[in-house]
Amino acid sequence: MSNARSYQLFIDGRWRAGSGGASVPVINPATEEVFAWVAAASSSDLDEALASAERSRRAWSSRPANERGDILVRAAQILATKMANAAKHLSAEQGKTIAEAAGEYARAVETFDWGGTHAEELSAPISMGPNRMIVPAPLGVVAAFTPWNYPAVLIARKLAPALAAGCPVILKAAEETPSVAVHIVEALREAGLPDGVVNLVFGAPAQISQHLLNSPIVTVLTFTGSTAVGKQLAKLASNNLQRCILELGGHSPVVICQDADLTKAVPAISEYKFECAGQSCNAPSRILVARPLYEEFLSRMTEAARKIKIGAPDDPGTEMGPMANARRIEAMQRLTEDATDRGARIEAGGARLDRPGFYWPPTILTAVPKDAKVLHEEPFGPILTVAPFDTIEEAIEEANATEYGLAAYFFTSAADAKRDLIGGLAAGAVSVNYLKGVSADAPYGGVKQSGYGYEGGEHGVRSFQSLKLINGHGSLG
Repeated sequence: MSNARSYQLFIDGRWRAGSGGASVPVINPATEEVFAWVAAASSSDLDEALASAERSRRAWSSRPANERGDILVRAAQILATKMANAAKHLSAEQGKTIAEAAGEYARAVETFDWGGTHAEELSAPISMGPNRMIVPAPLGVVAAFTPWNYPAVLIARKLAPALAAGCPVILKAAEETPSVAVHIVEALREAGLPDGVVNLVFGAPAQISQHLLNSPIVTVLTFTGSTAVGKQLAKLASNNLQRCILELGGHSPVVICQDADLTKAVPAISEYKFECAGQSCNAPSRILVARPLYEEFLSRMTEAARKIKIGAPDDPGTEMGPMANARRIEAMQRLTEDATDRGARIEAGGARLDRPGFYWPPTILTAVPKDAKVLHEEPFGPILTVAPFDTIEEAIEEANATEYGLAAYFFTSAADAKRDLIGGLAAGAVSVNYLKGVSADAPYGGVKQSGYGYEGGEHGVRSFQSLKLINGHGSLG
C-alpha cells in the first residue's frame, strides 16, 4: 500500500528503520485492512538501544530532579497540543471511539504532568532523625513493555515515573498501536529529553523481551499484560534479579447490595464495562446481585446493553467500536459457546456481528455454571455474567472465586455492608458506588495472580528507586 503510514524505531535520539528491514502490518479493526506498517527491531537494534540507554544513564540520573521534572511537564504540554490528531490515529489502530481515545490521551497528559511536578520532592532525601536519612537513588535502565488496549495511559504510567526517578527507559510498545508511542516519544524529544534516555522498539515480543532481559544493563522490568506472559517475563528477569513491576490480568466483580441505587449503578457499570469494547483488565466482568433486586437489575442491565450504538469508531454517534483484533473475537466465541454448552442463557448479544470488522456486541449471560470458563478466564471483552446472591458472605466468596485480584466494585449505602466488602474483597483496588479509571496520583497494583508492585503516585516513582539508607554520627544535613 503506497499510502500506508510507516512507523519507525527511535534509538539514540534518531528515528530509523530496523536494521534488518523487517516490518509488521497494522490492521484497522473496523475494516480488517492493513493501513500502516511498523519497523521491527533486530538483535543489533536492541544492542544499540541497550548501549544508548546505558550511555545516557549517568548523566540523566545525576541531572537535577527539578530539571527532569521540567522536561516531563513540557512534554505533557506538547502532547496536549497533539491530542486531537493523535486520538484519531489511536482510534483507527485500536478501534475505540475518538472520544475514548481523546479521553485516554488526557489521562496520559495528566500522568506526565503529575510525574514532572513531583519529580523533585520524590527525589529529595528523607530525614529519619539527626543521624539517619534515606536518599532515593535511580535504579538504572528500565525495560518497559506496554499493551494495545490503553497504550497512551500505560506508556505514560511507565515512562513518567521512571524518568522522574532518573532512569533511562527502553520502551517496547505494542505493534497494533504504534502511533501512540511515536507521538509520546516525539513529545518528550521536543520537550528536550536528551538522546538515549528513551529508546523505542517494536517487533517480535518474545525475541525482544528475551534479548533485553538477558542483558545486565537492564535493572528494572515493568510490564502490563496477561498473567501468563507476566510469569514468563518474571522468570527471565530472575536471571539478573531485575526488579519487576507487573500489572497482570483481572476478572473484576461488582456486588450490587439490596439497597443499591440502580438508577446510578446500571449506567455506571454499562459505561465503564463497554468502554474500549470491554478490553480492560479493570473492567467489571462478573455482576453479583442481591436476590430481591436481581430481576430488576437484569432487566435494566440488559436494556442498557442492547441500547449501546455499535459502529465505526470515527462516527461521532458510535458508543462502542470494534474489538482490537481477531484473537479477541475468537475468545468471545469460545467463552460464549462454552458457557451456553454448559447451560448458560444469553440475555443480550452472544454472536459476532455480520459486517466487516471485529465487532462483538455487549453480551450478558445468566445461569452460568460455576465450572464455565467465562467465570475463571479473564474475558477481556464485552461479556458480563449476572448472578444472584443471598448473603454478603456468599457474595464475597463468589467475588473472590478466581485467581485474579486486580479490581472490585460494590454499590451500597449500608455501613456494615461497606465494612464487610472493603475488608473481604481480595483486590488491589476496591471502589464504592463508583467505576472509573485510576488517577495519576494513586498507587495501583494487583494481588493474587494479578501481579505485584505499584504504578502511579509516589509508590509508582519509588518502584524505580532504591532507598539508600545513610547512617552517621552528628548532623547529616
